[in-house]
Amino acid sequence: MEEGERAVGCKAPAEKESLCPAEAGQWDGLHEACGVMGMYDLKGGHVAPTIYYGLCTLQHRGQESCGIAVSDTEGPKGKVCVHKGMGLCNEVFTPDILAGLCGNIGVGHVRYSTAGSSTRENAQPLVLNYVKGTLGLAHNGNLVNAPQLKRELVYGGAIFQTTIDSEVIAYHIARERVRTDTVEKAVASAMKKLQGAYSLVIMSPRKLIGARDPFGFKPLCIGKRDEAYILTSESCALDTIGAEFIRDVEPGEIVAITKEGIHSDRSMCLADPKKQARCVFEYIYFARPDSVIDGVSVYHSRLSAGRFLAEDSPVDADLVVGVPESGNVAALGYAMASGIPCGTAFVKNPYVGRTFIKPQQSSREAAVRIKLNVLKEAVAGKRIIMIDDSIVRGTTSPLIIHMLREAGAREVHVRVSAPPFLHPCYFGTDIPTEDQLLAHGRTLEEIRELIGADSLAYLKVERLSQLAEGLPICRACFTGDYPVAPPTEDIRGEYVR
Repeated sequence: MEEGERAVGCKAPAEKESLCPAEAGQWDGLHEACGVMGMYDLKGGHVAPTIYYGLCTLQHRGQESCGIAVSDTEGPKGKVCVHKGMGLCNEVFTPDILAGLCGNIGVGHVRYSTAGSSTRENAQPLVLNYVKGTLGLAHNGNLVNAPQLKRELVYGGAIFQTTIDSEVIAYHIARERVRTDTVEKAVASAMKKLQGAYSLVIMSPRKLIGARDPFGFKPLCIGKRDEAYILTSESCALDTIGAEFIRDVEPGEIVAITKEGIHSDRSMCLADPKKQARCVFEYIYFARPDSVIDGVSVYHSRLSAGRFLAEDSPVDADLVVGVPESGNVAALGYAMASGIPCGTAFVKNPYVGRTFIKPQQSSREAAVRIKLNVLKEAVAGKRIIMIDDSIVRGTTSPLIIHMLREAGAREVHVRVSAPPFLHPCYFGTDIPTEDQLLAHGRTLEEIRELIGADSLAYLKVERLSQLAEGLPICRACFTGDYPVAPPTEDIRGEYVR
């Protein structure tokens, strides 16, 4: 096996060096950029309540802000009702607010910031008023050439209200719309300039548009309920609102929903099947396990990840446990393949998600204990295999392992359902710079010593394509082989070169 992918173990962890710097209390995990949803009810029914329920289902994709914008396709052009704010969906929206969002076409958004600060001004959807009417846009992903595109607009007289690349996209679509006869053609023209990851849901006065970047980094699918059509990031949102899944929007495809139904002009498709690069972390971590993305079950992918770990990096133990939430299914897969029982070792506080009041003392351990507690009865006296979806900065894993030992676990063997993170992501996943990544520049044995595990093994890189059932995927954060050239300017709060 290659270095960084084989299992390493010893009887006692060595003295630990200081781990990667992080804010006290920081939860060491990955974060998605956002989730999007759009709906057009051809019979004229109000869509805001349904979009709200869909966004609640997509809440795992972003907890910083959310918003809904709606319009009436039979009403006057340019009249858009919008409400957005900081916080979770159930904090931002009340029944009275939803009742006031009247319209049969709309877009919604939940956000976690990977580029642009976390402020109300950066909350989506964005609504632009321009010469052709209005444009409401919700975006999932990151552009790598956003600074260059923004400069082009600024020197042309554009005034920006936000610091997010989504506004850059909206402006370019609006500018192209002035030169074209349909919104779809304007989106297609703008997409020729965009480099990076984007799934878009766009509301014009009479149409709902969905678009996905040519690489297919971020998911987007189509659903239908009665006479209403839906565009959303994940199929689980369709299940929640009782809609039928129709199909995924293909990489590079632009779909338009009008009063005549769905239309897709394949001549505008910009994708090259040989260059597709779906984010593999949708299957490992981001998406809900009850979603199906591009025909691949997320639940099945995580079961497979656990099975691969059991096959490639077996270890004798008494119990397999997962770190909630996305580690749970992989733990079940490991148990099924190894024959070792799968159990519950952690109780997660369901009321600690977006933020929490940090303790007075600078203690990461106190912060972790607010989120997780160990079931002593389940682990005492046992050899534990702990399955986690990833180790990013390495600030949390040693604390969780310590909690297991404190609860009486005899041994703690860590298995990670992803390869080691060695490089940052620029496409909408919050993977930081190399100097903040625990695995960068360290051997597997050094990582094992730092986190205090009895043994450690990661998923093999070559297993990733099997998780996605052969679909082309992006694995740049593991290999450094980026499908799009990384940016040379700051797009995420640090200078990358």
